[in-house]
Amino acid sequence: MGLARDSFSDLATRMATGLVLALIGLSAVWAGGWWFTALVVILVAALVWELVRMLGGSARGAIILGVMAGAAILATKLAPLVVALILALSVPLAAMAMLARHRRLFVLTIAMILLAGVGLIFHRDSFGLTWMLWLVLVVVVTDILGYFAGRLIGGPKFWPRVSPKKTWSGTFAGWVGAGVVGWAFMAQTGVGAELVVISVALSVASQMGDVAESALKRQMGVKDSSNLLPGHGGVYDRFDGLLGAAFLLVIVESLTAFPPPPL
Repeated sequence: MGLARDSFSDLATRMATGLVLALIGLSAVWAGGWWFTALVVILVAALVWELVRMLGGSARGAIILGVMAGAAILATKLAPLVVALILALSVPLAAMAMLARHRRLFVLTIAMILLAGVGLIFHRDSFGLTWMLWLVLVVVVTDILGYFAGRLIGGPKFWPRVSPKKTWSGTFAGWVGAGVVGWAFMAQTGVGAELVVISVALSVASQMGDVAESALKRQMGVKDSSNLLPGHGGVYDRFDGLLGAAFLLVIVESLTAFPPPPL
């Protein structure tokens, strides 16, 4: 009984913060347009700020690079593509001067963050509310079922050296939940059973985003990416899964005709 209390000791704080995040996020997703773009710009700026701080950069450098990354995302809607690309490339170039070490790690991570950020805006603008809700639900259900199954069922660890808390039971539960989300959206979207497969693939990508962030934190010797979100740590801790799923979705949308235009 004591172990169960310990397992869920952070649940109240986590749920309260999660509720606030859900209200803000779903409102922006529902509104779309500049509201959603503004949310993504803020998230990207916060993610880069946390990344620079984790990699040993100064507070001033973290703010500068965060603002630059947010500006690069904003430029995709306000300026010609070449301007947005120049701004995006300026972020890692500026980091070379601001970071004494871990520069390669920064470049790899910032590439994923920027591509995922642009991909989220493109996905919402191009395919509408239904497909955006589908993506969010795949990630959220993967996270929630993974959290509860991992604590209630437990069992063998998924990758103990990198992510000590992640279990195979939670991993499989996330896949099943994502598949159910895909199945539920088949009628709404007119897409066949391949939607279940893609949903599970995005669930895996979401979990890999989580694992990648865990590996980064482990290498840097930090528990959380920051303390901005009570019960969740930092913005990166909360949105690592969405980054992974959005990154894969950018690739899928670039190479295939998925998803179909909104009905």
